[in-house]
Amino acid sequence: MRRFLMVLVCCCMALSPGFALARAGDGGSMGSRGSMTYSAPAPTNTAPMGAAPMQRSLTPYGSPQPAPGYNNGYQQRPSLMGGLARGLFTAGLLGLLFGGGLFHGGIGGFFGLLIQLWLLYMLARFLFRMVAGSAGGGATTMGGMMPPMGMPAPPPQPGPPPGPPITPADYQAFEQTLYAVQQAWTQHDVNTMRLICTPEMVSYFGEQLAEQTSRGVRNVVADVHLDQGDLSEAWSEQGRDYATVSMRFSMTDVTYDAAGRLVSGTPGQRVQAVEFWTFLRVPGGRWLLSAIQQAR
Repeated sequence: MRRFLMVLVCCCMALSPGFALARAGDGGSMGSRGSMTYSAPAPTNTAPMGAAPMQRSLTPYGSPQPAPGYNNGYQQRPSLMGGLARGLFTAGLLGLLFGGGLFHGGIGGFFGLLIQLWLLYMLARFLFRMVAGSAGGGATTMGGMMPPMGMPAPPPQPGPPPGPPITPADYQAFEQTLYAVQQAWTQHDVNTMRLICTPEMVSYFGEQLAEQTSRGVRNVVADVHLDQGDLSEAWSEQGRDYATVSMRFSMTDVTYDAAGRLVSGTPGQRVQAVEFWTFLRVPGGRWLLSAIQQAR
């Protein structure tokens, strides 16, 4: 009996990924939002907790670089001259400790003395700056960076400029894309997805649909209805307009196997989802779905 239960549990675990297949995007966060890909969309009335972080994207993740002359918070590798100077300074101190004297070695010793005096000056200057910085309350800028003395903090980096106003026709286009994507998902119609989504999103959808085919199941999303939607943010960059909207929509969401047997979901029972969808277009062009993020 125990062995039978263990086999049953293992079978359920093996089949559980198939149960998770649900609606276009499979309930994940994927796609690209230009320079805002890894910035959280602004919360809305529809999704007041904001969006989950992006899980998959072709946009390279790049942290902002500090301005020249600012410490980035990480310990720098010692330079060749820094290591050589420390070696000379240590050698001079050892000479003093063991009675060799600072002038030990003639002209070479005198040259070493000059380097040592210069190092002592730099050390005193460093200690003075460190003490002065501590006395100033340890004020830091974002990321723990502190500008050198006498230099102003760098101004905050502005975001991309706002895009053109989002019109009622744009909202209607977003809603129609929601319906068209879910219908194409149900029908495994990748050709239609190529007309309404970016190539990146088409690749993610195609991968998920291929997984359904491999498992011998089909997810059917029907009777989709947009219950509420809000604009999160809109901007323009590099000759493209972007708009991120939060949408709460309901639907029936069930999965069948190749024989038509129910695998997951309840026929006729409506379920609800809240997601952030990002669209892009060239000015005057058609909006294309470029990202989906789950609401928190």
